[in-house]
Amino acid sequence: MIDRQTIERIKDAADIVDVVSEFVSLRKVGANYRGLCPFHNDHTPSFYVSPSRRTCHCFVCGEGGDSVGFIMRHEQLTYPDALRWLAGRYHIEIEEKQLTDEQRREQSEREAMFIVNEWAAGYFHNVLENDVDGRAIGKQYFRQRGIRDDIMERFRLGFCLNDRQAMASEALKKGYKQEYLLKTGLCYSRDNGELVDRFAGRAIFPWIGVSGKVVAFGGRVLDARTKGVNQKYVNSPDSDIYHKDRELYGIFQAKKSIAREDCVYMVEGYTDVISMHQCGIENVVANSGTALSEHQIHILHRFTTNIVLLYDGDAAGIKAALRGTDMLLKEDMNVKVLLLPDGDDPDSFARKHTAEEFRTYISEHQVDFIEFKTRVLLEGVTDPVKRSEAISSIIKSVSVIGDPIVRATYIQACASRLGIQEQTLIAKMNDNIRDYRDEQRKEEERRRRNAAVQAQDYNSTGQQPSMTDGSVTATDSAAQPSYGYDDMPPPDAFLPPEAFSTPQSQPVGGQHAEVNARLGGTRSEASAGKMETVSDMLIRAVVKHGHEILFDNVETEDGGTTSLTLAEYVSYDLAADSLEFSVPLYNRILDEAVTHSHDEDFNSERYFTMHPDYEVSSKAIQLTADRVLLSKSMQVKYTEDTLRDQTTHLLLDFRQELVNAKLAQLRTDIAMASGDTERQMQLMKELHETQKIRNAIAKKIGGSVLLQ
Repeated sequence: MIDRQTIERIKDAADIVDVVSEFVSLRKVGANYRGLCPFHNDHTPSFYVSPSRRTCHCFVCGEGGDSVGFIMRHEQLTYPDALRWLAGRYHIEIEEKQLTDEQRREQSEREAMFIVNEWAAGYFHNVLENDVDGRAIGKQYFRQRGIRDDIMERFRLGFCLNDRQAMASEALKKGYKQEYLLKTGLCYSRDNGELVDRFAGRAIFPWIGVSGKVVAFGGRVLDARTKGVNQKYVNSPDSDIYHKDRELYGIFQAKKSIAREDCVYMVEGYTDVISMHQCGIENVVANSGTALSEHQIHILHRFTTNIVLLYDGDAAGIKAALRGTDMLLKEDMNVKVLLLPDGDDPDSFARKHTAEEFRTYISEHQVDFIEFKTRVLLEGVTDPVKRSEAISSIIKSVSVIGDPIVRATYIQACASRLGIQEQTLIAKMNDNIRDYRDEQRKEEERRRRNAAVQAQDYNSTGQQPSMTDGSVTATDSAAQPSYGYDDMPPPDAFLPPEAFSTPQSQPVGGQHAEVNARLGGTRSEASAGKMETVSDMLIRAVVKHGHEILFDNVETEDGGTTSLTLAEYVSYDLAADSLEFSVPLYNRILDEAVTHSHDEDFNSERYFTMHPDYEVSSKAIQLTADRVLLSKSMQVKYTEDTLRDQTTHLLLDFRQELVNAKLAQLRTDIAMASGDTERQMQLMKELHETQKIRNAIAKKIGGSVLLQ
């Protein structure tokens, strides 16, 4: 356990801008910072970091939190491990008991795999540095490639001994489990159950993720053995912590330089990255032979929108450059291409030139993707049909660009280079765009039909269908309520009209059931969605304004007077009818707000957003995050009267939803009790009484009184 005092020290030390900047390139905007959201496919910066509130928030997907929450979400860590991550960054010592064997077994599988990989990286590097064979074979190989010792250290290069059981035996001796040696791919198992080192006799290149965790390894057979070997490189297999199409080699070492230079060089192999670093060019990563994926582009997009594809000048290099261009353009990246002279790859070229010479060459020889495709596809082509196909391919690339101004600029450039009328190219581009949108519509229609079929299956079987198309299920803990036009949730009473968000972005507070000791019963799913929204708004008011006085000079039983805060008013009002929130966390927040209401300097928003219990602080941050950014002149100034009126209205809404839920349940019960006259009469009487309550509440709210 980490004690509360240490947690507070860690949170106080953690600079939210500093923490987020490790993973996202930020630009200062007024008093805040802005960047591309790392939690969804963000094309325009929607992720804001507030130094004053010490929180971050995405205005599109709603993700955010404080420093701890950000690290938890981004790195998929538990709360204690996120605290340890921050403590390590800010050199704060945490005194904890040594994990017992039982506690180690209880560690999640994912964490255990990272631990095993971290040990293996250290083991391989230690062999390289200290073992006789490691120095004579492994280190000699790297030195022959011209790699300096400091670069070996930076990339944690290593060597795996030829003995095919050496690493596995050492790991087992250290207490690491066989199952994790297999799951990480460090070993594989023979038929007799014997473990075999996957990378035996190979030079080791660890894959280090954005956060600095070792996710996988690449192993290269040494030069003396490459003749006749089909696989020079062997990589870790896909696992729970590693998917090759989601990682980029060198990203951890390059991310700060990429953000600083606002540009990234994409190369193919490990040694290309390493040699360019050694040459002094550090903003470089490799996709290591795989086709460039959307996931990889999204990682790069967090740090820059400018990319230079730096490949060999041979046929394979040209093919690789052509393959990645359209996908990069589609993700709003600015693409340049540079093919090196024949016979050179980035590794060999970097070893022949200084960083300044390399940068000069890049600057003078890189071309935009249109010039590149034109040169590659049209050079020497005279056949009209082939020329037409090449031009269509170029225009197709332009068509995937999202920004219409950029598209128009490229069309003008194409018309000039190709000698074709601009209007002709525009017509072809528009055809491509229409085709693409038609495909999108068809795909959306397929998803809709699948969802309808699944819903039908659900209605007929009563079992929740499995969503295989990425849709959110009704039981997903992160699901958002879905509303039609006629059942929109009530507006956020504590935000101005300009700040009203779409129903999909409304925060959700918890389970689909609301406890009402007086009315009892369960609620329909639709009503549950509405009640959650009202509950959220009510507890948001408590978090943001719970310390503020709503009533002065309230008489007490002993004849004295006292003041009543918003939190106390909500608590007393709900208690009068034996009501409470269905979400236990909300009840806890309300109780704490009441307890501290009259503490000196108590500010409910600051108290809950900085709460040492992560569950409380993360919910408070989620509830209080600004939905839109408003200038100071447009921000609403709350008074005692407006807060009191809005809180009263929310409390009435809360009751109204409870009653509506009860009515829906009663109608269902009446329909199901057909044939039981006595039961139906009892239910009808209860329905009539509940309608009276509903109409009384509606009258207070000012709505229509329903007669049915």
